[in-house]
Amino acid sequence: MNPLLKAEQAVLGAVLLDPGQLSHLEWLAPDHFYRPVHQALFAALRKLRDDGHPAVESPGPVPLSWVTDAVDEAGLHVRGLTASYAHLLVSACPRPAHAPVYGRMALEGAIHRTVTQYAIRLHQEARTGALRGEVEGALHHADVLTGVLTDLARRWGTEPRPVAPATSPAPHPPALPPAQPDRVAEDEEFLLAVLVERPGAMGEVVDWLRPGDFADPLHGHLYRCLGALHHRGEPIDRITLLWEAQRRGLLADGTLSDDQFAAICDGVGAADAEWLGKQVMRSSLTRTAAASARAVRALAEDEALAPGRLINHALHALGPLDEARARWQTAHGRTASRVPGTASSPSGPPAARVHAALTRSTPRPAPSPPDRLGPRPTSTTACPPSRNHS
Repeated sequence: MNPLLKAEQAVLGAVLLDPGQLSHLEWLAPDHFYRPVHQALFAALRKLRDDGHPAVESPGPVPLSWVTDAVDEAGLHVRGLTASYAHLLVSACPRPAHAPVYGRMALEGAIHRTVTQYAIRLHQEARTGALRGEVEGALHHADVLTGVLTDLARRWGTEPRPVAPATSPAPHPPALPPAQPDRVAEDEEFLLAVLVERPGAMGEVVDWLRPGDFADPLHGHLYRCLGALHHRGEPIDRITLLWEAQRRGLLADGTLSDDQFAAICDGVGAADAEWLGKQVMRSSLTRTAAASARAVRALAEDEALAPGRLINHALHALGPLDEARARWQTAHGRTASRVPGTASSPSGPPAARVHAALTRSTPRPAPSPPDRLGPRPTSTTACPPSRNHS
């Protein structure tokens, strides 16, 4: 039993029985039907209506020519359609007046198919981008999918907005493997070595590179340790990194071994941390795009999910890719020259953080006692600034 097939047959049968039902189906398009023969027949019925077929304005019973002319017109574009199948469609319609409901069922099936189709395209482009070492194609198809979801929401009559599923989704297949896993691992190890050996290198990547961008979970843990040291303004070297890893339990649970730590810290550290970070970020983007595409496809293949919920959940599933894209753009929007005074110091926290801390810690003059004569000292912090000045 295929409810979608029966709904498509029912809406076509309703129009064959009552041509006036087409006026209630203006929002339904031929490509919303799954079967090509149904697409051709619905397009033919609309063409006959637009051409002023006598059956449309006939007050009496619908003439047989309405059916035969529709079959002849559709037969010009598709094979296999016969008059007997048209009569089968007529018998498949319980109530011609229910045509808008049957049409909404056909549109619902079209929404699920369309979302699945564009999710597959995004996944394929993410795999291709992983092979070619580029992300532009995946980001383009992500924009296309977002536009399709927005258009489908308007067709369905809902407002497109990201909404998380009420229940945890089923586990997805394993993440997209990198096209060159050895090369990705080498880039990540090389980047960590640079961050350990080069004072201030963390300042070049910390604003946009995240631990989750690393394909190897161990590398992500070590990058998180380096980020913690940088955030606290502590010096970074192999000893402080090892101590931070111990504090986070990476040694006790066996996540980090001596050989793994030596392989990273004994690597060559003379390289461009920003360039290596972008290499890691590029690989992360393709994995994120593939994961988002799989999540959207899983939602679209859930027939029990209503179109409005499907669209909003799909937009939510694309959220991680949007966040990664924003960081990717931030990475490429950075200028080569650093603003003086904003670079990280190897022996302390960034100058901007020091200035903010000193500002918060600056002692303020105590107010004069109420019984003391004479003018009070003026303080710029006595009242909040006026809202009229920005």
